[in-house]
Amino acid sequence: MAHGNGSFVTEFILVGLTDQPDLQVPLFILFLIIYMVTVLGNLSLITLIGLNPHLHTPMYFFLFNLSFIDLCYSSVFTPKMLMNFVLKKNIISYRGCMTQLYFFSFFSISECYVLTSMAYDRYVAICNPLLYNLSMSPKVCSNLMLGSYLMAFSGAMAHTGFMLRLTFCEVNIINHYFCDILPVMQLSCTSTYISELEVFIVVGINIIVPSLTIIISYGFIISSILRISSTEGRSKAFSTCSSHIIAVSLFFGSGAFMYLKPSSAVSMDEGKISSVFYTNTVPLMNPLIYSLRNKDVQGALKKTLMRRN
Repeated sequence: MAHGNGSFVTEFILVGLTDQPDLQVPLFILFLIIYMVTVLGNLSLITLIGLNPHLHTPMYFFLFNLSFIDLCYSSVFTPKMLMNFVLKKNIISYRGCMTQLYFFSFFSISECYVLTSMAYDRYVAICNPLLYNLSMSPKVCSNLMLGSYLMAFSGAMAHTGFMLRLTFCEVNIINHYFCDILPVMQLSCTSTYISELEVFIVVGINIIVPSLTIIISYGFIISSILRISSTEGRSKAFSTCSSHIIAVSLFFGSGAFMYLKPSSAVSMDEGKISSVFYTNTVPLMNPLIYSLRNKDVQGALKKTLMRRN
């Protein structure tokens, strides 16, 4: 049965990360472990921040939202990806594919702006500490998060809406492990020029604007750190900044590599490898980068475990 957009395709077949039989079981085990650690790490952070009042600060408010986003984000595609390693043919319905594409877009854009909010929080804390309580009031933090989710909603609606306009005739094999925008778009039997333009504009805005904001924030932060007289203080601040910059570079860099060039220039095999970084590695790394090296979180974990004992 044809869908409302005139598509003759009712389901898609996901090729997966690789078609080599010898790699299916090892990759299944690897990504299952990654997913379990990701879920455990982010759920632990959410629980710790929720249970410990001394962590109810702007920094941990953003970290709470980042962990929630990473938890949902990785759950959008990883279960389907794991199924692809053990099933001979991994089928996803047309509606399921569009739903997956929407939530993938929503949570990835949300992550862009939460990382930006965290950089702004660090900028205010280091460069304007006397104005921190005013600049990062609960209302300001809530508005930053609301803005992040609204940008994510509008971007996801744009991506999904333009995808629904395309017609898919007979070819239904997606050379990917989930319904990513470009691999699905390449299957259309109608012109994708307008949709490609939409992707370039929306992704460009949601990568360039946060990236520039983060770069400018860290420019001021590094300038302030260099004026700190204490060697230990400078070292600690640089350590925090470098961790954040690594995570941001990994997420934005792999996303830019995938989307900010014409689809004809994108090798889907290269794209799948790039996707692993921003779909699997980043949600895994964020709890490690932002919390396990953090004394406040370690202290909260010890107190929580002691209360249970």
